[in-house]
Amino acid sequence: MKMKIIIIEDEPRAAQRLEKLILEMDSSIQVLAQLDSVESVIEWYTLKEEVPDLWFMDIHLADGSAFEIFAKITISQPIIFTTAFDQYAIQAFKVNAIDYLLKPIKKEELKNAIQKYKSSQESVVFNYAELAKHLESGNSNKLKRFLIRVGQTLKPIAVNDVSYFYTENRITFLFTKKGKRYPIEYSLDKLEEDLDGATYFRINRQFIVRVSAITKMVVVSKSRVKLYLDPGSVESIVSTERSGKFKKWLVGN
Repeated sequence: MKMKIIIIEDEPRAAQRLEKLILEMDSSIQVLAQLDSVESVIEWYTLKEEVPDLWFMDIHLADGSAFEIFAKITISQPIIFTTAFDQYAIQAFKVNAIDYLLKPIKKEELKNAIQKYKSSQESVVFNYAELAKHLESGNSNKLKRFLIRVGQTLKPIAVNDVSYFYTENRITFLFTKKGKRYPIEYSLDKLEEDLDGATYFRINRQFIVRVSAITKMVVVSKSRVKLYLDPGSVESIVSTERSGKFKKWLVGN
């Protein structure tokens, strides 16, 4: 049975390239339409005669965000998002996404995504929408988890598993208790707002540390303290302006 798809992409060259790659992998696939805007998708959906099996959807469209579509119509078929931006992953998996490909789309990644769709028709699919909902659940407003992209895999990491955060070349990284480092789409300013202040403290412009990650403290001047952090035997110094608050934080004040 032929697979029927729709490509939603506001850049004609990108749409043509994506269709070409798809048909190179499986010439039996039928492209029902190439659409470039929120309005055109809603119009097509309203007048549709054939239902696609799978949607390929960019996020930034000619007249707005693809997520506006889901506020107006219900799309029950699986979606593969194709975008240049990685910060929408959680939002994407709330709306029936089965994969999230970053541009420029690589043939192997596209092949894997299509295979994931085909496999999903034969077996039980992991419920990513439920995962996204779970990641944002909790009894407080404090940050609970991060959703990390590792290749084409999404990996949830609990905040409680993070030893410290730091910036390097304008990229924010988290470092886990197991010694793994991952880039995240957060600034330290935002983390400072969202993390539990009783557990994490920003010691300078580059580091936010967890109290349990501190293995040793050495006074290097009247108002400065050098910290040794585990894992990784990382060293960092508490800034002069934060030193007083840091000492109060250590004792729970």
